Formats: sequence, structure tokens, C-alpha cells
Amino acid sequence: MTTLPRKESDSQKPLRLGLAGLGTVGVGVMRVLQTNAAMVTHRAGRPIEVVAVSARDRTKERGVNLSNVQWCDDPLDLVLNPDVDVIVELIGGAEGIAHKLVYAALEAEKGVVTANKALIALYGNDLAKLAKQKNIPLLFEAAVAGGIPVIKLIREALVADRLKKVGGILNGTCNYILTNMAKTGRPFQEILSETQKLGYAEADPSTDIDGFDAAHKLAILASLSFGHSVDFSGVFVEGIRDINPIDLKFAQELGYTIKLIGIAQQHEDERIELRVHPALLPSQSNLARVNGVTNAVITDGEFSGRLMLEGAGAGEGPTATAVTADIIDLARGNTVPMWGTDFTKLRPAVTIQREEFVRAYYLRLMVQDKAGVVADITAILRDNQVSLLSLLQRGEKSIENPDFPVPIILVTHKTQESSLLKALEQIRNLDAVLEEPVIIRIDNA
Repeated sequence: MTTLPRKESDSQKPLRLGLAGLGTVGVGVMRVLQTNAAMVTHRAGRPIEVVAVSARDRTKERGVNLSNVQWCDDPLDLVLNPDVDVIVELIGGAEGIAHKLVYAALEAEKGVVTANKALIALYGNDLAKLAKQKNIPLLFEAAVAGGIPVIKLIREALVADRLKKVGGILNGTCNYILTNMAKTGRPFQEILSETQKLGYAEADPSTDIDGFDAAHKLAILASLSFGHSVDFSGVFVEGIRDINPIDLKFAQELGYTIKLIGIAQQHEDERIELRVHPALLPSQSNLARVNGVTNAVITDGEFSGRLMLEGAGAGEGPTATAVTADIIDLARGNTVPMWGTDFTKLRPAVTIQREEFVRAYYLRLMVQDKAGVVADITAILRDNQVSLLSLLQRGEKSIENPDFPVPIILVTHKTQESSLLKALEQIRNLDAVLEEPVIIRIDNA
């Protein structure tokens, strides 16, 4: 067990925090610690105090009392401050000052609490090695799914079980967009603009809508779950930019709902499948019914079976509560190794490539409605060992505009993705196929 160095009298002394970042989550942590000060002290067994902060604008009104804290223009000064025991990093981003601050804190043998999913996903292995060398804790409950205590679930409650699968709906922004596209039939860009106005999406939403936020979280979950060190480059990532209302409509007709999911699965040969992508989920499944900005995480264990946690994946209150829970653990002296086990015993994960995925697939082709088109398409699929479960053809041939595209919807049986990709290369070269084929995986997560 990794612990902060403690003296006999430490239980009577406050745990002193240096907090970097006073955005939504940083202010939330201040609010939790100030509002619940007596309860936090009772549960932690000692007082917890923010003694120093670093933020860009000292004059900004934040709605919390900052009169008794020291201000540092440079976050790295928090590490040098002798009054600070623990660094709470809430700046965000895998590079830049957040990266420097966390490394500097560990080098200085000061404990770290962070909500920085990108930093942990990309540099977690290096950080775990440094934390072990220095015998200093690094906790990151809030890095995955905000207020959902999934890190504690996997690293502590399920420590005796062998997990086979973990993942779920890991990005509230994408879930909100897809939920509203399905309800209203409005296009992606229109719903995205609305989502930005509501504050659920950033001005630059690419990290969310291109799937990288969910992929960062999935890489962390996989590292915790399977006893391997996971390289982020092994995660297959596909976002939701190209989801069209017509696909949501056809999915509903087929009995499915489209969600952005992240799934990590360990196969019998111990290779790990890591994928983030839109998927058709059976409409009556638990994950399909998770709507709006809500997140949901599932685990599937050899003895524990299937578990599902659902709740707010972001926001001031939920995320701040998760950060503060880590701080209380440090105050108690209750921490565990960063990845739940001795870092030196973790083996590098061998990941399964996209071409090896085996799934059922939804395909939408926009074609000229003329004789022989369906026969040509099904022949190509047959020749590439892709078996069809169902085929829907919608729209009627227009005498005025015979080249006007009509949709053909194909649902395959489970097949290897490499076979499907080969078939699609041939299908897109048919003269009658007028638009780029749409492919969405079908999942029973």
C-alpha cells in the first residue's frame, strides 16, 4: 500500500492542499470542503484545508471564500510551498503545465489527486512508475465518469475478481447529442450547436465528438481491470460526426438505439479488444435507455457477474465529490497502488486490431433504384463471406429523377471486420452506389 509519510502527530494536523485550477471542478472542490467541513473532518479523521491555490485570474468572483488562501501565479510554486502536503491538479490536458505539475509533485514526494483523464490515459504508466519509486500516492477517481465511483469499484470492491469486460457510455456530450437527434430527427450540426449553448459541449468539441474523451477513459478502465499496462495507441476510436438522422430512424425501425460506447474486453488468449465507436444497441437493453448527459459503466466479472453504475459523468458537484473522496482517502492514509497492483508486475497489453473485430453490422447504402443492384451487392458480400441477416429497401424509383438515391439497409450476421471492409471496397466502386457506405457496429453491451 502506498501512503503519504506520516508522523505520530499527523492525525491531529490538517492535511494541507495546494489546488491548481479554479474552473468548474476546482470551485466545486472548494465548495464541498467549505460546506461540509465538519463532516469531512469527522470522516477523514483530521481537518482538510486548502492553503494555496493557483488560477489565471485572481479578481474573478467564484462564489467561494478564498480570503485565507495563498495565491500562486505559477502552479509549480505550489510544489515548492512548504505549507502544501498534497497537490490537487484540476487544470486538465495531457501536456503543458498540468503535465509538469503532476510530475514535479511526485518528484517532490507530495501526494497528487487529479481529475485529468488525458494525462492518466497517455502517461499513466510513467506516472505509476514514478509514484512507486517515490512511494507517493496518485489518485484519480474523478478522471472517469465524474461522480460514478467506478475506479473504486474496480480497484477495490472487485479486487478479488477477474474482469472479462468493462465499458459503457463514457461521454455525456455525445450521449446528449444522439439522444436529441433520435427524439427530434434534427441533424448533428444543429444539435451540436444547441449543446454548446447549453454548456454541455466545448467551443472546440472535437475531443468529445471524435471519441477521444471516451477513449481516454476506456484506456484507464482497461489498465485497472485486466492487470496489463495499456498503451493508448491500441484503442480503436471512431466518433459521431457522421451519424445521420436517417440512421437513427432506421435503427429504431430495426429495434435498436444508436449510442457512442467504449468497450474493453479481454479474450481467452489474454489479448485485449479496445474500441470506442457508435453502435446499435437493442432498444430494451439497459445501456440503450441511458439518455441525455448521463454516463453508465458496466463490468462483467467471472464471479461478480454483470454490474452497471449510472449517473452524472461530469459537472461541478459530482466531479468535485469524487475529487474530495480521493483527498479524504489520503487524509486517512488509505490508498492503493495506482493501477491496483504493483506496477512492476504489469505486462504490456497486446491489443486486437480493428480488422480482427468480430461483430454484426448495420450498413446503409444510397443507390440508384434499378434492376440488379441488390443482386450485385449481395453477391459481393457473399464472395467475401459476409452473411446477411436482413435487408430493407426504402423509397420508390422516380421517373422524373431516376438517379435520385434510395437507401438499402443491410444487417449482417457476426463476421470479421476485415471481410466486411474488403466487401465495402468493392461495393463503393459499383456505379449504382451514389454515396459513401455507412457502417455502424451492432453490440449487445
